[in-house]
Amino acid sequence: MKLELISAALAVMVLAVGAPPAQAATPQPRLLAAIKACDKDARGLLERLVAIDSGSGDAEGLAAVGAIDAAELKALGSSVKTAPPPPGASPGDNVVATLTGSGKGRILMISHMDTVFGRGDVARIKPHWDGDSYFGPGAGDDKSGAVTAICALKGLRSIGFRDFARIDVLLNASEEIGSPGSRDLIRAMARDSDLVINLERGVPTDNILVARKGAATLTLEFTGRAAHSGLEPEKGRNAALEAARVALALGGLADPAKQTTVTVDIISGGDRVNVVPQHAVVKADVRAFTSGEFARVEAAAAVIATHPGIDGVTIRSDLTQLFPPWPRSAAADAMVARAQRLYAELGRTLTTTEVGSSADINYAAETGAPGLDGFGVEGGGAHTDQDHADLASLTPRAYLLARLLMDVGHNPKGP
Repeated sequence: MKLELISAALAVMVLAVGAPPAQAATPQPRLLAAIKACDKDARGLLERLVAIDSGSGDAEGLAAVGAIDAAELKALGSSVKTAPPPPGASPGDNVVATLTGSGKGRILMISHMDTVFGRGDVARIKPHWDGDSYFGPGAGDDKSGAVTAICALKGLRSIGFRDFARIDVLLNASEEIGSPGSRDLIRAMARDSDLVINLERGVPTDNILVARKGAATLTLEFTGRAAHSGLEPEKGRNAALEAARVALALGGLADPAKQTTVTVDIISGGDRVNVVPQHAVVKADVRAFTSGEFARVEAAAAVIATHPGIDGVTIRSDLTQLFPPWPRSAAADAMVARAQRLYAELGRTLTTTEVGSSADINYAAETGAPGLDGFGVEGGGAHTDQDHADLASLTPRAYLLARLLMDVGHNPKGP
C-alpha cells in the first residue's frame, strides 16, 4: 500500500515537472502586419482631418471631415449614409457606415468629428508633429478615433475576416455640445448592438475606460432692481452681488465622497459701472456617477433659490441634464476580461479607469448595451492648444480593437 502511494506521488511529480509550460498568447501575424502597414496612411489621414476647422455647429467643416472619413470607409466595403440632426439641433450631418458579414456579433463603434475649436484655430495653432505625437485642434479629441477604426477595419479586410453580423461606425457631428444632433441615433443603434465601443482617445498607458460621470448644467438667474449707483444706490437690489454670494455657496453642493463636483464656470451681471445690476446669471457644471446625485444637487439648488440673501432679489434655478451617467457594470467588466486576453497577445496588460468627463458612451449605456471607451490612440491635452494624438500607440490600439471586433463578431455572448 505504501509502495502504491509512493509510486502515485512520483507519477504526479513527473507530470508536474515534465509537463510543457502553458503556451503564451501570441499575436496573429497577418493581422498585426496589416495594422503596422497602416501606420503611414494613418498619419497622412490624421493630418488631412486636423487641417479642417470643424467646431460644433460648423456644418461646412463637419461635412468636409465626414466626406474624407466616408471615402475611407467606402473603400473598405462599407455602405455609408449621412444622418442629419433633428430639427432645431446644432447643424452638421452625422455619418453612419455599415459592414455586413456572415457571423453573429453586432458591434457599434462611435467617434466624433466636431471639436471645441472655432474657425481659424487650425491656422492659429499650426498643426505639427513632435516625434510620434501630432498636435492640432481635435487631433486627439477625437479625429484620431476614426483613424483608429479605419486601421482596425483595414486589418480585418486584409485577412478576409467576415465572421460578424454587422459592424457599424457612427461619426457624430455634435458630441462636444452634448450630442443634441445624434443622441437618439446613438440610443437606437446601441439597442441593436451586442457591444458599443467608443473611440475617444486612449488614456496613457494602456488604459481603457469603464465608467464616466454624467454631466448637467445648473443655471441660476437673478432678478433685482436697477438704481443709480451714485445718486440713490440704496433703492437698488443688486442681482450681481447676490449671484456672487450664491456662486460661493454652490461649492457646498459637491460631495467628494461620491465624487460629485459642482464647478461654477460663468458669472455675469451688470453692463454699466453706474447702475446697480438688475440681472445676473450663474452657470455651474455638475458631474456625478449616479442619477440620484443630480436629483440631490437640483433639489439643493432649488432651496438656495428660495432663500435669497438680499431682500427684493428673486432667483430662478434650473438643472439641464446633458449626458446621463455611465456607471461601471458587470457587463463592461466581462468585456474587459475578453479584451485583456486579446491584448495579452501583444504581451501587454490593460488597466481600467473611471473618469469625470462625459461622452457618447453615456447615451449608449442607457439602453443596457455593454460598452467600453477610450479605444482610440492614446493622447492628451483635450480642449486646449496642446490637444494631441500619439501615433506610437496606433499599432497596439488598432490591433486590440480589431481583435475585439473578431472576438465579439464570432461569439457575442463570450466564452
